[in-house]
Amino acid sequence: MNKVVILCFVLVLAACTSTDPYTGEEKTSNTAKGAGIGALAGALIGAAVSSKSDRGKGALIGAVGGAAIGGGVGSSMDKQEAALRAKLEGTGVRVVREGNNIRLVMPGHLTFEVDRHDVRSQFYGTLESVALVLKEFTKTNIRIGGHTDSTGSDSYNQTLSEQRAASVGQFLVSQGVMSGRVSTTGYGKRYPIASNDSAAGRQTNRRVELELVSF
Repeated sequence: MNKVVILCFVLVLAACTSTDPYTGEEKTSNTAKGAGIGALAGALIGAAVSSKSDRGKGALIGAVGGAAIGGGVGSSMDKQEAALRAKLEGTGVRVVREGNNIRLVMPGHLTFEVDRHDVRSQFYGTLESVALVLKEFTKTNIRIGGHTDSTGSDSYNQTLSEQRAASVGQFLVSQGVMSGRVSTTGYGKRYPIASNDSAAGRQTNRRVELELVSF
């Protein structure tokens, strides 16, 4: 059974490698990673539910099915990532790929006025572009998190972060994104991504993040 799992994993990865146009290095696509993980999980399940004499066959069947499912998720997220990068180029929104999830980092100074939680009208077009992609790729849940810097009281920052996350979520829903896919949370100042000791760092920490989670 181990040989079957390893063989499937190697074949999937080999079939889905590509050359990075900037570095010239070989890299494995997220589709291949998903397929490989799916193959491994499918093989283990297939072997577990098969009789002792048929475990090799069960592992092979499970690996093939798992690879197809895992690869399909990876492929869908690859396409969604590409669409988001194309739509958001030059907007200041950062697109971060994390396995089969995608994170959009929206700087607070672009999204909101100082100490306000309603989305700036200048940012409507950017969020409308995000909504278009989210409506096209429906196999993701959207987790929206609001973040502040360390200035002000904990209670104020917590409330502001919650309100800002909710405002972004409401805007996306108003653009036709299904509300059942959207959840919002405020984190206040708890998760800085830069030092709060400088003005530049505090500006970086004031942000809203959208995490697109495949299901």
